[in-house]
Amino acid sequence: MILKILLGVLCAAAMAVPSKRALHMFQQNRYETGRFTGWIKDSQKANRTNMIISAVFIIAGAFIGIVLKGNLRLIGECVLCLCAAVLFIMQEQKKNYIKPLVYTARVKRQIIVMVILSALLIACMFIFRLELLALCIALLMPWLLIYPMALITSPVEAAVRNHYLNEAKQILADHKDLIKIGITGSYGKTSTKNIMQAMISEAYNSLMTPASYNTPMGITRTIREMLKPIHQVFICEMGADHVGDITELMEFVHPTVGVVTTIGPQHMATFGSQENITNEKMQMIELLPADGLGIMNYDNELIRNYKVKNNVKTVTYGIHSSDVDYRAVDIEYHRAGSRFTVVNGEERIPIETRLLGEHNIQNILSAIACARYLGVSWKVIQRAARTMKQVEHRLEIKTINGRRFIDDAFNSNPSGSAMALEVLSTMPARRLIVTPGMIDLGKIQDETNREFGRKMKGKADTVVLVGKNQTQPIYEGLKETGFDMDQVVVFDTVREALAFVYASTTPEDTILLENDLPDAFNH
Repeated sequence: MILKILLGVLCAAAMAVPSKRALHMFQQNRYETGRFTGWIKDSQKANRTNMIISAVFIIAGAFIGIVLKGNLRLIGECVLCLCAAVLFIMQEQKKNYIKPLVYTARVKRQIIVMVILSALLIACMFIFRLELLALCIALLMPWLLIYPMALITSPVEAAVRNHYLNEAKQILADHKDLIKIGITGSYGKTSTKNIMQAMISEAYNSLMTPASYNTPMGITRTIREMLKPIHQVFICEMGADHVGDITELMEFVHPTVGVVTTIGPQHMATFGSQENITNEKMQMIELLPADGLGIMNYDNELIRNYKVKNNVKTVTYGIHSSDVDYRAVDIEYHRAGSRFTVVNGEERIPIETRLLGEHNIQNILSAIACARYLGVSWKVIQRAARTMKQVEHRLEIKTINGRRFIDDAFNSNPSGSAMALEVLSTMPARRLIVTPGMIDLGKIQDETNREFGRKMKGKADTVVLVGKNQTQPIYEGLKETGFDMDQVVVFDTVREALAFVYASTTPEDTILLENDLPDAFNH
C-alpha cells in the first residue's frame, strides 16, 4: 500500500511540469481550445524530442510491468516516475520564457480543476491495477486534460466575465461626457495608442488601455480599475482575431472617434481570409455614430479600397498618398529619431520625434488628426512629438550592456518587419538582426518568412535566427538571394542568441531585435 501511495505521488510529480507547460500554452493561445489544438498540430515536429522521451519512458514502464512482479514492479515504476519528474524539472529550469505563465485568478481556478482531474485519473488506474496507465497519464494526459478542464471551467469563466463586463458597461454609461476613442488595425494599434495618449494628455485628462489590453476582459479591467470621473478622454485599443470581435467591442465601448491603422494578413488561421480581416477591422468605422469621426490610413490599399457604408465624417492620412487630409513629406531619419513636415490643407507644420520608421510616422499622423479634431494646438502637438517617449519594443533605440539595439520585439508582421529592415539599413558600422520570424499567419506563414529572409540582403550583415524549425523558411529565403551564409547562425534559444551577439559585436554596431516569439512556441 505504501509503495502504491508513493507511486501515485511520483506520478503526480511527473505530471507537474507537463501540466504547467500545457496551461502555459493554453494561456498563450488565449484560453481557446481551437487555437490550442492548432498549436499542438503545428508544433508536433518541434516537440519530437519530448515525444520520443515520453515514448521511451512508457516502453520502459511496459518492460518493467512484464519482467518484474509484485513490489519489485512497483519499485521499478516508482524509479521510472522519479526519473521522468527529475528530467522534466531539469528541462524546465533551462528554459527562459519571454512570456512566462501568468498566475491569474483564472489560471488558479484551472490549476485546481487540473489537480482534481489528475488525482481522479491516477486513483482510478490504481483501483483497477493499471499502474502502467498511471505512468502514461503522467507523461501524456496533461495535454489532454486541458479539454475537460476547459469544459468544466467554462460556465464559471462565462459568469465571471459577464459580471465584470456588465459592471464596466455601467461605469461607461454613468460617465456621460467621456470622449471615447477606439483604435484597431492588424498592426500599429499599441504604438498609435501610446502616441495619441502623449499628444492628447497635453490638453485633456486622458486614460488609455495599458500594454496590450485590447480584449473585452482587458478593456473591462481598465475601466473597472483605472477609469475615474476626472478623466475626459478614454483611448481604447481594440484587438480582433475572429470575425465579430470588433463588433462586440464597439457595442461595448461605443467610441465616437475610430482609428484604423493598417490592415494585413494577421491571424489568418482564425479569420480564414483577408476579406474577413478587412471587413472586421473596418467595423471600427462602420459602427461609429453619425456625429463621430473615422480616421483611416490611406497608404494601406485594403483600407483605401474599402467602400465605407457609414455616412460618418472621415479623415485620411498617409505618406505616399497625395489626396489625404494629413500627409508627411520631407522625411529624414537619423540616429536620434526622425524629422518631417505635416501638410494639412495650406498648413505646413515641422515635426521632430525620437521615433523611428515610416509606420511610426503614419501613427503620429493618425494621432495628429485626432488631436486636431479635439482642438489641440499645433504648438502642443509639436512639443508632444518632440518629447514623447519611444514606444516600448517598437523600433525602440536602447543601449544594453554597452551594445546598441533597435528593439522591435513586439509581435512582428510583414509590413513592420520590412520597415524595421529599412531602418536597420540606415545605421552605421555592422548591422545584425536577431529574429525567430513571424507567427500566426496561417497558410501564408512560411512564404511570408521566406520573403522576410529575401529582404535581409543588403539590410543586415549578420543574421541570427532563433529556432531551427521555426526559421527554416527565413534561412531558405536568405540562401535564394545569395546572402553570405557564413554570416547566418541559428540557435535554439533567445539566451544563446544574445550571448553570441554580445560576444561578437562592438559598441558601434547595431542589433535589430525583430519579434519576441516566446521560447515556449519554439521547442
